Amino acid sequence: MIDPTGPSAAALAEALAAESRRLGFATIGIAPADAAPAAGVRLRQWLDDGCHGEMLWMAETVDRRASPRGLWPDVQSVIMLGTNYAPALDPLRHADHPEIGAISVYAHGSDYHDLIKKRLKALARWLVAAAPGTELKVFVDTAPVMEKPLAAAAGLGWQGKHTNMVSRAHGNWLFLGAIYTTLALPAGQPHADRCGSCSRCQAACPTQAFPAPYRLDARRCLAYLSIEHKGPIPHEFRKAMGNRIYGCDDCLAVCPWNRFAQATREAAFLPRPENVAPRLADLLALDDASFRALFAGSPIKRIGIGRFTRNCLIAAGNSGNPALRGAVAAHLDSDDPVVAEAAQWALAELPAA
Repeated sequence: MIDPTGPSAAALAEALAAESRRLGFATIGIAPADAAPAAGVRLRQWLDDGCHGEMLWMAETVDRRASPRGLWPDVQSVIMLGTNYAPALDPLRHADHPEIGAISVYAHGSDYHDLIKKRLKALARWLVAAAPGTELKVFVDTAPVMEKPLAAAAGLGWQGKHTNMVSRAHGNWLFLGAIYTTLALPAGQPHADRCGSCSRCQAACPTQAFPAPYRLDARRCLAYLSIEHKGPIPHEFRKAMGNRIYGCDDCLAVCPWNRFAQATREAAFLPRPENVAPRLADLLALDDASFRALFAGSPIKRIGIGRFTRNCLIAAGNSGNPALRGAVAAHLDSDDPVVAEAAQWALAELPAA
């Protein structure tokens, strides 16, 4: 076994970091498997308070999610990696253009899972070759892993008052991936919290989804409501939804640490033409086949035509544009009762032509 305090471990960690950069990762850090014990306690309290909404898998996997060894008892070190997806343009630039659907930055390009998983596997193969006998597992947002607390423990940044990862170099725009390994590697230093007295993210939230700093109630979050929530959008949040049709970036976009971020050069994360300024009228004309074709390889495809159309209808109702009445009315007889109800609401909100 490699001594995590010895020169061979330090040299391996240094070579690992160099290889990660060669593969395209923007940042890397290492944490011991027991580095974030308080995260599991906070998770259980969050679940007990019902803040996870309909994300029932969060409760079902709590024992595995609460700590790395709950998922894999043999893990010794957690290698956390970040990939920059910072946008070149203001994420909130469509806020005053209600005829356009606003899409979260992370979904502007191709599905990040595919690219990052491929790179994680490549780095894992390198590590196995460099340290024969090593066992490991790779994860990218698809397993019960608490990526953000572990990334903070590994020194990639800190969890801001909006609960998301903040980096001094990359702002709020890091995709996270993890490698669990049986190697005992030298750990980095946890990153200090640099939020200070700033509360911009809290003030920016259109639905007051933060009952307190560092605490999110997903049931009030527009990202959750537009992506994970399957039923009707609660009436109390419909106006606040504005023209957001997939996710919400408000709390991320206003963070002052973004001024240090450099726009991503990763081709896969650059905005697809159809996501730059999609018109609600065009999106409401999509059927299931055209929706799947348009968003093939995109995270947006995951929510399906039903939820996507529901979101577009709420946005249309908020637009105040009578020209959208025809596009909205076309969904009044939808077989999906959630879509039909959203169409009824939107039509009632729109002025007569």
